[in-house]
Amino acid sequence: MPWWPKRGGQAGGEDSPAVGSDVGLRLELPLQRAPEPSETVVTSVNLERLGAALERLEIRYLTDGDGSLLAMWERHAVLFALEGPQDEILVIRARPHGTVPRDWADRAYRVVNEWNHSRRFCKAYVGDPTERGMLPIYAEMQVPLISGCHEALLAELIDCAAAVAVAFVDWLHDEGGLL
Repeated sequence: MPWWPKRGGQAGGEDSPAVGSDVGLRLELPLQRAPEPSETVVTSVNLERLGAALERLEIRYLTDGDGSLLAMWERHAVLFALEGPQDEILVIRARPHGTVPRDWADRAYRVVNEWNHSRRFCKAYVGDPTERGMLPIYAEMQVPLISGCHEALLAELIDCAAAVAVAFVDWLHDEGGLL
C-alpha cells in the first residue's frame, strides 16, 4: 500500500476498470518531440548562465554583494541564487515589498498556509522579524541541479518562478488580504 491516498480514476482505484476489461476507451497520446541536439547540451549552472537566461527572458536584474541576482518589480523582488555546498541548488525567492505587523502573525501564517495548500510551485513562508519588527513574507522554489541543466529547462524554471511570484504577490494583495 503506497503512502499516498488513491483517488478515483487512478490505476488500481475502485473507479478504474480492471486490467484487461473491455471498456472501449482508447487514449491517444501525443508523440513526444525529440529535441534538437543543440537543445540537449547539459552543463553545470552558474551565475553567468543564470544571468544570460534572465537576459534572454528580458528580466532586468542587479547583482548583490554575494553575487546573487536580484530582479525588481513594482510590488516585489525576486532573488536568483545558487546555494548548497557546491552551488548546485537553484534558489528563486520572491519577497513582496510590503511587510506585516508582528501582531498579524497568526493571520500571516493562516494566509501562507492557504497558499501552500492550494498551490504547487513556490512554497510560501513567514520570515523572521525585520529590524523594525515587521514580518516579511516569502515564496521560494529550490531545484537541485548537481547534474546540470540544458538552456531550455533553465529558462523554463526561471520563467515559471517569475510568473508564480507575480501571482503570489497579487494574491497576497487581493484574495489573501494580507498586504
